[in-house]
Formats: sequence, C-alpha cells, structure tokens
Amino acid sequence: MEKMNIQEPFDIEIAGITYSVFPEEKDTYTIFKEGQEYVQIIKDTDTSWLKLNPDSNLPLFGMDEEVNRIGLEIQKIVGS
Repeated sequence: MEKMNIQEPFDIEIAGITYSVFPEEKDTYTIFKEGQEYVQIIKDTDTSWLKLNPDSNLPLFGMDEEVNRIGLEIQKIVGS
C-alpha cells in the first residue's frame, strides 16, 4: 500500500512573483498568486502540467507556459 504524504503548503517564486502552493490530491495543486486564488493544476507528464477547469475540475489541454513553470518548480520541491 502506497503511503500518502500530506504535504504542507509552500511558496515558490518565479520571475519576482510569489505563488503559494497548496497540495490537494496526488499531483494536484491549488495555486495562489500574490495572495489570491489563481488556478488549480495537475501533473500530466514529467514535463507537462495542465490547468483544471474551475467548474468541472477537468484538465484543460493546451500549452500554458506559466502553469508549466509553476509545475516544474513544484517538482523540484516535492521531488516527484
């Protein structure tokens, strides 16, 4: 049985902008940008992250550079 690690929220900084990262389910994170709820993202592949539709929680396919940068920073911290 896989052990679930409940992670604490943490901050990352990209290009002078502070993002607060709140881990949700596996590979899913709620992101706050400068104190405001901004986006929910999910890991797609090792190098690709997707934004979730706020209404349906389904992935929105399509490149979003900011979401990918946030996701790659999260990977550096959580190591997954």
